[in-house]
Amino acid sequence: MTEDRQNRRYPHNLQGVLQLAVEAGSAAEGPAPAQPMTEERKTWLREALADVCKGQMDEVEQMKQCLAVLRKEETGESEMDEEQEEDERELAFEMLSELCENLDNARDLMTLGGLDLCVSQYLCHVQSGLRWRAAELIASCAQNMPQVQVHLLGIGVLPKLLQLTDSDPHPTVRIKALYAVSCLVREQEAGLKAFLSHDGFSVLMRGMQSESEKLRTKSAFLLLNLLTSHSEQKDTVVSMGMVQQLVSVLRSPHSPFHEHVLGTASQRASRKGRKSGRTGLLQAIEG
Repeated sequence: MTEDRQNRRYPHNLQGVLQLAVEAGSAAEGPAPAQPMTEERKTWLREALADVCKGQMDEVEQMKQCLAVLRKEETGESEMDEEQEEDERELAFEMLSELCENLDNARDLMTLGGLDLCVSQYLCHVQSGLRWRAAELIASCAQNMPQVQVHLLGIGVLPKLLQLTDSDPHPTVRIKALYAVSCLVREQEAGLKAFLSHDGFSVLMRGMQSESEKLRTKSAFLLLNLLTSHSEQKDTVVSMGMVQQLVSVLRSPHSPFHEHVLGTASQRASRKGRKSGRTGLLQAIEG
């Protein structure tokens, strides 16, 4: 047994570390006595931890390289043709979005000025593929990150995102911009306040009347979510004539997004509907 332990090969990656931990946990269930850590194991552990830390540092370097690509247009450093430049920048955005699924990387990107670059240069870029990728990156970084949300709201991103949602000629840009809006206003009081001050409910209503079914569905879902989480906003929505507009939307050809409209309409009429024995939607339509 001693010889087996000495000859054992230790893993050299994170997956191997996890597997070793599982095996060690399984072995701990038995009566095997505790063994002192050998010098070999100590050396391997130091190297494994160093590799993990190096990998994290490499991700920061990757983000810096991506930002260097995105900043080329500002400085005029690139000698590639326009199509190649666009492809390179799109790839940089895709890599950043993947890296920023890690919350620490999202925070680092903010510190590196990447989000400011998105807002100032790319949400208004002439190429739609870069506009929607910038909005998607903003959404990825803002989701569940109050520190990033506050920063983005502070540099005025919400009015730009609402404008893109409302009037961009490319449907994917509108959908991604709405996704970013959702990440900034749901469960975020400052975001909701900015949303209300820029007539966000009207933007959602127009989104529900869009030709894009995906945009209609996402607009209705966000409206329902906001009214569910912030019941004090129902009177505001009703005073805008939203219920009548929702009923009008329901009279359009049926599509999957109608279920969200049904839920939205019932938010206002639910109490009266329960008293009369009718559903919230029927109460809203007959009223």
